[in-house]
Amino acid sequence: MPTAQDPAAALQHSLLSRLKLRQLSLLQAVDRHRSLVRVAAEMQLSQPAITKALHEVEDIFGSQLFDRTSRGLVPTPAGEAALHCARRWLAELEATTRVLTSLEAGRSGRLRLGLTQQVPQQLMAAALTHLLDRTPRISVMAREGTTDELVAGLLAREIDCAIGRSYDGEASGLVQQAIYEQEPCLVVGAKNVKRLSRGPLDWARLAQLDWILPPPNTPMRRTYNAIFVGAGVQPPMPILETTSLRSIEMVLRHEPNAVTIFARDVMVEMERSSQWAALPYRLNWSLPPVSFFTLKEVEAHPTVQSLRRVVVETALRMKQAAAQ
Repeated sequence: MPTAQDPAAALQHSLLSRLKLRQLSLLQAVDRHRSLVRVAAEMQLSQPAITKALHEVEDIFGSQLFDRTSRGLVPTPAGEAALHCARRWLAELEATTRVLTSLEAGRSGRLRLGLTQQVPQQLMAAALTHLLDRTPRISVMAREGTTDELVAGLLAREIDCAIGRSYDGEASGLVQQAIYEQEPCLVVGAKNVKRLSRGPLDWARLAQLDWILPPPNTPMRRTYNAIFVGAGVQPPMPILETTSLRSIEMVLRHEPNAVTIFARDVMVEMERSSQWAALPYRLNWSLPPVSFFTLKEVEAHPTVQSLRRVVVETALRMKQAAAQ
C-alpha cells in the first residue's frame, strides 16, 4: 500500500534539491519590474526564456507565484511567501560577501548598525567609537531611519542591530531592551519663542500652529496623535511630515508658526548650532524610550553583545548625570 507523504516535507525536499540562488534572483527581478519584458531586458535573455524559468520556479514551489493581470505580474499569497524567502536568502548572501570582503581587507568582521535621528549624540558617539576603536578593526555600516524602518531592516537581515524608539508592533524574533528615557519639549524657531510662549500650555491653541510631525504610521506619530486626543483636541494636519533634521531646521527657521516635538537633550545638543529653541513648557508625558534592538539569532554574537553593553552603560551614566 502506498504511504501518505507529508506535503511540507515534500515541498522542503523540492526546495533543497532543486532551488538555486539565480532563481531567487529571478523572483526579485519579477517583483521589481512586474513585467517579463523588462526582466528579460535586465537579465539579457529572451522573454520565452524568462517565462520558462519562472514556470520552473513555480513548479519547484508547487504553487502559482504571480497572477497575470492588466497591471502586470502581481504576487499571489504563495508568491509573497516565496519573495520573503528570496529577500532573506539574498540579503544573507550579500551580508556574507561584505563580511568576507572586510576580512580580506584585514578587518575582523563587519557590523551593520541602524540609528534613529533623535538618538542622543553621546549615545551615538559611544556606539560608533566602541566599534571603530576595536583592535583588530571591524568594518561598520551605519544607517539612519525611523524605528519602523530599522525594525524592517532587521527582519530583512539588512542590519544587525539598531538604536531607536521602543517598537509596539508584531515582529517575530525581535529582541528589544529599553535603555534610556527622554523628556519631550516643544521646539520652534528661536526668534519665535517669546511670541509663541505667551500664556499657559494650551493644546487647542498649539494645534492651530504649523506642525512638523514624523510620517504617518510611525511610533512617534502615533504617540503625538495620542497626546492631542488625550487633551481633547483633534490631531493637527502637519505642514511637513519628515524625520530629516535639515528639513525640520529649515522650516523652523522660515515659518513663523512652525512647531515640532523633540527630545529635550537632543534639542539642547543641537541648539547651539541651530536657529531653534524650546518653548518654556514642561510636558507631563515621556517619549517612547530609546531602545537597543537585535534579533534572537544574532544577540549572542560577541560584537553585538559588547556593543549592547557599551550602549547600556553609557545610557546609565547619562541617567546618573541628569539626576545630579
